[in-house]
Amino acid sequence: MKRSYRGVLLLCLVLFANLICTQYAVNLFYFARYEEVIGLSVVNLLLFPLAVFLYRKEGRSHE
Repeated sequence: MKRSYRGVLLLCLVLFANLICTQYAVNLFYFARYEEVIGLSVVNLLLFPLAVFLYRKEGRSHE
């Protein structure tokens, strides 16, 4: 099962954004900026299902 470059690139970008949000949330938590941490956590929770959707969409497009 071969995947397209576009799908793999989109998935990598979404997962990279997920990592950035997580690291930034940990950094803000250290400095006790809890409102921003909650906002970044919500963004993180929205990015993960997007990554799963992209992964499944790419897997189905080549069957």
